[in-house]
Amino acid sequence: MKKYALILIHLSCAFALFWAACTSNASNNKLQGKWQSKDGSTKLKITDKSFTMDDGEAIAEDYFIKGDTIFTSFEGNKPYTAFLIQKLDDHYLKLMGPDSVAIEFNK
Repeated sequence: MKKYALILIHLSCAFALFWAACTSNASNNKLQGKWQSKDGSTKLKITDKSFTMDDGEAIAEDYFIKGDTIFTSFEGNKPYTAFLIQKLDDHYLKLMGPDSVAIEFNK
């Protein structure tokens, strides 16, 4: 009987870990899409795997989000470029770039 209880506990823990690993981040869905700066000079495209800022030369970069900061890297190389999310809703995004200049985007 003790074996069945231990097996059940292990299976439930494995299921919980699998469930947590496979669910997506809801805040990431607001961030994904095509954005354009208010002055029209910069376009930003964020998908589930790439971060592309087109301000003359579009280069797709890998990214990950930690807290309210987006870290990008070209082909996984370090150092990471950090963009701070100052405000985000469905149609508005305000990013603080690595040079401490805030850029406002609309969807």
